Amino acid sequence: MSETKYFTEEGLKKLREQIKYLTTIERPKISQQISEARDKGDLSENAEYDAAKDAQGMLELKISKLQSILQNGRIIDESKMDDSKAYILSTVTIKNTRNNSTMKYTLVPEEEANLKEGRISVESPIAKGLLGKKIGDTAEITVPAGTITFEIIDISR
Repeated sequence: MSETKYFTEEGLKKLREQIKYLTTIERPKISQQISEARDKGDLSENAEYDAAKDAQGMLELKISKLQSILQNGRIIDESKMDDSKAYILSTVTIKNTRNNSTMKYTLVPEEEANLKEGRISVESPIAKGLLGKKIGDTAEITVPAGTITFEIIDISR
């Protein structure tokens, strides 16, 4: 039994697009490669055929996993979320109390994390330390470089 994964509407749309791409573009490409390799003769010594069949197996596994995630995916209803605390989809501005540097992160589902865009997974150590905190709270978070204390400066949606 698969676990429930939570998505924003945008994240679920991207997942659907990825599945569509794999099934409508990649699957036919691999079928064509198998057909071309099969036309070259003896399959028992045909490395191209073996490689194409392996690629097909990997693609079908990936499609199956993504479809399972989609089937168990749920959209997060932002209207029912508490804006006074840091939760999933909150944009949190924090200050490192050691060096006074500030950072701004949006807490998102794992599948939608992108550090370049300031979107960190709720499964990451920093996000876990921020979840449930209010403006003015401090959070001691253990990261690979050690334990850092952050002060929550702002929370928004």
